[in-house]
Amino acid sequence: MYPEIMVIPMREELTRAGIGEARSAADVDTALAQPGTTMVVVNSICGCAAGKMRPGVRMAMQHAAKPDHSITVFAGQDREATERARSYFGGHPPTSPAIAILRDGQLVYLMQRSAIETSTAPAIAQELARAFDTYCTKTTA
Repeated sequence: MYPEIMVIPMREELTRAGIGEARSAADVDTALAQPGTTMVVVNSICGCAAGKMRPGVRMAMQHAAKPDHSITVFAGQDREATERARSYFGGHPPTSPAIAILRDGQLVYLMQRSAIETSTAPAIAQELARAFDTYCTKTTA
């Protein structure tokens, strides 16, 4: 694990964008028990998180359609929270970084490291905006 002082700016990059932090398994369970859609961002200290994922997520959060809730866990720092978040990802192999959208606690979308590291921040934002439109738009009866 890295010293906490080193990861504070990496945490704040997402929390300043309005994404709540989950630092324990209980925090994750509480967040995912909320009705509606929740984006879970598995943050990381790696270069693709810094140069691609976090900027892409911040851009996507400017889109009109957004998840009802958003949380982040930090891989390699908040192990319990990260393991719990990944337990909701339906048997997909763990990667860092990753971005998931869950509806009522069920996985509906997952962008893993392989997609993140081969994309640009604007491309990640565009893909997340598409996912938000698909999974997070409210339907009216």
